[in-house]
Amino acid sequence: MQTDGTTGGLAERAALAFAAYRGGDPEAMSDLVDATTALLWHTARAQGLGSAAAEDVVQTTWLSLIKHQDSIQDPLAVLKWLTTTARREAWAVSRRSRREDSREEIGDLLDGTPAPLDGPEQVVVRGQDQVVLWRHFATLSERCQQLLRVVALAERPDYQHVAEALGMPVGSIGPTRGRCLAKLRAGLTNDPAWEVAS
Repeated sequence: MQTDGTTGGLAERAALAFAAYRGGDPEAMSDLVDATTALLWHTARAQGLGSAAAEDVVQTTWLSLIKHQDSIQDPLAVLKWLTTTARREAWAVSRRSRREDSREEIGDLLDGTPAPLDGPEQVVVRGQDQVVLWRHFATLSERCQQLLRVVALAERPDYQHVAEALGMPVGSIGPTRGRCLAKLRAGLTNDPAWEVAS
């Protein structure tokens, strides 16, 4: 069995750890958590959740695995089961708490405190720029929005995990990200309401 960083390797590592856990080795659950948590976190973030909500989704996914472990017949299916469960839970959380998630997603814009040196006019301009930015962001395709959220908001994202979470080939992440940013840049450049920082 290969145990490198490829998709097959991750699925196999997860399967081995899960089989060992079900076979009576409680320490194997730690191996499974270590191997797959980053993927689950990126999967939750790809559904538009903020950091705290994504962490809750990951925890709920692990609890669900413990509760439903007997329903997984083939250990090789555990990685797909985990990502599917995380994605569904993220959808549910997003529906229940769209307002809070939106506020977190844009950096608590609604209750952000301006820097002490900013005067009222700078605060107004910055707020208008952010409104324009997010309005143009919302016009991007769902795929672009998911990719930009995962890559921009996750600290040092692993492209292999990003690819698995979004169902994209690893080699297409960079070019797709570039095209998405180019579309966003073009929309902002052509919008007279956008203030270009000098």
